[in-house]
Amino acid sequence: MRLLLDQGLARSCVHYLCVAGHDAVHVSQVGRHESSDESLVEFAASESRCIVTLDADFHALLAVSRRAFPSVVWVRIEGLKGPEMSEVVRGVLADCQFDLASGALVTVYPTEARVRRLPIGDKR
Repeated sequence: MRLLLDQGLARSCVHYLCVAGHDAVHVSQVGRHESSDESLVEFAASESRCIVTLDADFHALLAVSRRAFPSVVWVRIEGLKGPEMSEVVRGVLADCQFDLASGALVTVYPTEARVRRLPIGDKR
């Protein structure tokens, strides 16, 4: 799974994900740290990357636009440092791999993850 980590996530998380074998980049590494959410969605889709974020806006944007890609992982756990965040993301990738590859919005809470398949409203 190719990942694009949003601005609010620690850049060190990229290192830990890459060491674990994932293709991950931070928005700052690809010159997108000041890009709009819409621009990041376009970039992630063009690069076949799943967005990992702390921001609810991506879920809303994809729901309204009825897009099928890119997938988004919204982590709703406060205060995680790079190593801990990478563990959370790796767990989501393992548990939700099929959904994310098919187009999904995943919301991650401290005790569970919820998955909604894209596009929202589709009866798949």
